[in-house]
Amino acid sequence: MWLTILHCIFFMILFASLSLAQPLSVPDAKKIKWPDQKPPRKALVDLGRHLFFDPRLVENEQQSCASCHNPHVGYADGLALDVVAHKGWKRAKRNSPSLYNLAWAPVLHWDGRTPDGQCFVPEDTKQKICLPPLESQAFKSMRSRKVYTGFIPKIKRVKAYQDMFKEAFPPKGEITHVNMALAIAAFERTIISDDSPFDRYLQGDRAALTHEAKRGLELFKGKAGCVVCHGGPNLTDWRFHNVGLKGDDPGRGGRVKTEADKKKFHKAFRTPTLRNVALTGPYMHDGSLGSLEAVVEFYNRGGDDPKNQSPMIRPLGLTPREKWDLVAFLYSLTDTVDTVVPVIPGL
Repeated sequence: MWLTILHCIFFMILFASLSLAQPLSVPDAKKIKWPDQKPPRKALVDLGRHLFFDPRLVENEQQSCASCHNPHVGYADGLALDVVAHKGWKRAKRNSPSLYNLAWAPVLHWDGRTPDGQCFVPEDTKQKICLPPLESQAFKSMRSRKVYTGFIPKIKRVKAYQDMFKEAFPPKGEITHVNMALAIAAFERTIISDDSPFDRYLQGDRAALTHEAKRGLELFKGKAGCVVCHGGPNLTDWRFHNVGLKGDDPGRGGRVKTEADKKKFHKAFRTPTLRNVALTGPYMHDGSLGSLEAVVEFYNRGGDDPKNQSPMIRPLGLTPREKWDLVAFLYSLTDTVDTVVPVIPGL
């Protein structure tokens, strides 16, 4: 009897959540909120692309932004846990997230430590600036003393960079860590997935999806309930959820201040986009699941740690064919990836 009552309560929650899920749609680049309310000059994006791939970003000249966000693996890095240059090489505690469609993100990082509107006082201007998430994250990296005192003097000596900065930031073309951050963020805003087979299906091409993927889409929207968190044009709600992974990483709970919020967000992490998800494994914030099949199996069993877990995470009861169909749909979210790496000046 109690089991029946619990099942009824769960399905009431599921149906209510599904009714509130964002409708699936194709991203509209016209709705990107650019810092100046208009798309940047091509010169700014081109400069940002070159800086993004420049390995002189850190002292050892062996790591660029692309080291952790490689276009060949969906702008992630293909590793379970990120590796960063810090007194040699150091393994980070979390998986490197993809950069796809972050142009719409209201907050960045697994724990949301880079929100919209963060303010800074740059050393070179002494004037307060408040930035959107992408610009803010890039600025925090660029203001690093190791970058500011190491990378900037190097590129100031490169004629090609001097010319690019003048074209991107006329008339003076100042080479500062603020301008570097603005350029990198401008490039990152162009990393968009909007032409996958699923997008073409939404636009009326009924042949764009296989029969398996179509069945998987129905599961995604219904029985599996994936759309509750992975809805909308970017296949994410950008919110924080505890999905039941083992481990002691507090996630968002380690960033909030009140005890109530620490408890509420304990082990909760930002929902990642599913765009190009077939390219970005391993999966989850800790890189603990090596394949999409493993991810589907994890959710099918209802997670592994029920403490403080989201009420939406529960055993799904998917059949082997249904699990395969759901994976087939996830593969249909794969777009054509731009893997062109520019020639870096001065190398």
